[in-house]
Amino acid sequence: MPADQVAQALRQISYGLYLVTSHLQGKLNGQVANTVFQVTAQPPRLALCINKGNLTHQYISESHVLAVCVLDETTPISLVGLFGFRSGRDVDKLGQVNFRAGATGSPLVVDHVLCSLEAGVEEALDVGTHTLFVARVEGASVFREGRALTYDFYHKHLKGKTPKAAPTWPGARSVPSPPKEEAQDMKKYICDVCGYVYDPAAGDPESRIAAGTSFDELPDEWVCPVCGASKDQFSPK
Repeated sequence: MPADQVAQALRQISYGLYLVTSHLQGKLNGQVANTVFQVTAQPPRLALCINKGNLTHQYISESHVLAVCVLDETTPISLVGLFGFRSGRDVDKLGQVNFRAGATGSPLVVDHVLCSLEAGVEEALDVGTHTLFVARVEGASVFREGRALTYDFYHKHLKGKTPKAAPTWPGARSVPSPPKEEAQDMKKYICDVCGYVYDPAAGDPESRIAAGTSFDELPDEWVCPVCGASKDQFSPK
């Protein structure tokens, strides 16, 4: 079967976007996940897929507990970048957000989160690069009302990229910003870490970089708005 058609078909499957957290020996960590779904109602169980190379995978595997935080549509790309493109081995992710400890000890992030579910792992299925965890829900917290962030919204409206460790790699579905005439001759630069593309025509409004600012004109302290990579980690596109 044609690989491109398979990839195109798989992209039509709907996903949410969540923060999955856990803890181990007093340490906290979390990551972005899109493969989270309910599998039974009585008792309530969730299934989620986590890359074996991620630190969160180690924490869940050894502590047998986790929490799933449901993000809302107001979530900034920087929060997704922190939990989706940076490793807990290098960065204290929870130290940069507001959270509270759940009943299982897993941190419950409250920034841009509609609700959270805490669960204990009952089964773990090896699926190659990832592990599929089946977990029984042990508690829930509702923080606010709103619209849950979907994977489609993340790509189309937040211009987000797909981490290489995600079950849905390869292929990002971001929609490029329409170029402005005065910036058409400026080169775009791509982040070597997460794939974010700096487009001079759009600038970086969240960092107060005006449209029409070339990559060379960016301040030396500017970093990738998604993953925090420095300018020297970008390449011409």
